[in-house]
Amino acid sequence: MLNNSLKICIKCVMDTTDPGIVFDDNGVCDHCSGFRENVLPNWHPDAESHAALGQVIKDIRAKGKGKEFDCILGMSGGLDSSYMLHLIVKEYGLRPLVFHVDGGWNSDIAVNNIQMLIDKLGLDLYTEVINWEEMRDFQLSFFKSGVSHLDIPQDHAFIATLYRFADKHNIKYIMNGGNYSTECVRNPLDWLYHGSDILQIKNIQKLFGTRELKTYPFSPILYHKVYLRYLKGIRVVKPLNFLPYTKKLAIDTLSETYGWKAYPQKHFESRFTKFFEAYWLPTRFGYDTRKVQYSSLILTGQMTREEALEKLTQPAYDPEMIDEDFEYIATKLDISVEELRKYHEMPLKTHRDYKNQEKLFSLGSEAMKMLGLEKSVKR
Repeated sequence: MLNNSLKICIKCVMDTTDPGIVFDDNGVCDHCSGFRENVLPNWHPDAESHAALGQVIKDIRAKGKGKEFDCILGMSGGLDSSYMLHLIVKEYGLRPLVFHVDGGWNSDIAVNNIQMLIDKLGLDLYTEVINWEEMRDFQLSFFKSGVSHLDIPQDHAFIATLYRFADKHNIKYIMNGGNYSTECVRNPLDWLYHGSDILQIKNIQKLFGTRELKTYPFSPILYHKVYLRYLKGIRVVKPLNFLPYTKKLAIDTLSETYGWKAYPQKHFESRFTKFFEAYWLPTRFGYDTRKVQYSSLILTGQMTREEALEKLTQPAYDPEMIDEDFEYIATKLDISVEELRKYHEMPLKTHRDYKNQEKLFSLGSEAMKMLGLEKSVKR
C-alpha cells in the first residue's frame, strides 16, 4: 500500500523508498531527468533505426553462414524474450540457438509459453538444468545473509549460461530482450544489486553456504564484458530498441499467434521471483518493483501516472494465497515455514555489508557512458 509519508515524483511513481533518489526544485526525480537527458536523445525507433537493424541482421546472417546457428537467445518465457524470438525468426529469418536455464522454479505458465513458441516456430530448445542441491544451498545463503537481492542465484546462472553457450558454440551475436520502452527506469542498486559481482557472490556463499558449488555456472564480469566482447568478438544486440515496441503490442501479438498467456507482473515466469518481488521485497524492505516497471511505462506513454498510483494501492501479492506460497517456497528449499519466516524478520542487510565490487562497477558504467556505449537511466 502507498505510504503517505513518502515523497513521490510528480512525473512518475518513483519515491523515497529509493534511498538515492534526487528531486529537482519542481519535484521531478532523477529517474525522469535521466530518461529525458540520456535515453530520449539516443532512442528513436523510426525508419532510420529500422534500417540500421536491417544492416545488423545482414551482418548476423553473413557471420552465421554455414553454421547451424547464427545467433543465440536465452528464453525465460517472459514477455520481452518471447516477443524477440518471434520477431527474429518470423520477421528476420534468423536461426537462433534457443536455450533455457531451469533453476528449479519455472511456473506452469512459463513452461507452456516456452513450449508453444518453440513448437509453432519449429525450433529446438536447449535446456540447461542447474544442480538443484547447489542452487538450493546458494539461495538459502542469500536468505541467511539478510540482503534484498535474493534472486542473484537465478539471475547469475542465466547470465553465465548464456555466455558459456555463445562461447562454446562460437556464436558471435547474443540477442537480448532488454529495451528502453518497458525498462528505461532501472531498479535502484539498494533494491537489486549487480548480479555479476563475483566477489560478493562468493563471499556470501562462503559465509552462509553449507556446500561447495562445484557445477554452478559462474561468469566474472571481466569474462563476459571484456574477454568475450573484445577478444572473442561476441556482440550483444537489443533488437527491440530499434523498433516501435510496447507491452501491449507484444502481448497481443504473442497471444493471437501462439496462445501465449500473460503474467500478472513482469518477471513472474519464475515462482520464486513472483514470491520474492511481490511479497518479500515490499513487506521486508519496503521495495516495490512495480514502481520501476510502471514508471518506465509512464515515461514511454504506455500508462498514466494515475493508473499506476491506483494499482499501487493494492498489494502485488494475493493475501489469500500468501500462506500457500510460503509453504511452497519453504518445502522447495527443504526448510520449515517457521525458518523462512525467521529470515523475513531478521535484521536488514545490504550489499555494502559484504565484500563487493561496487566501485569497480561504477567506474565501468561511467566509462561506458563516456564512450557512448551505455545510455540507461541511473541505478
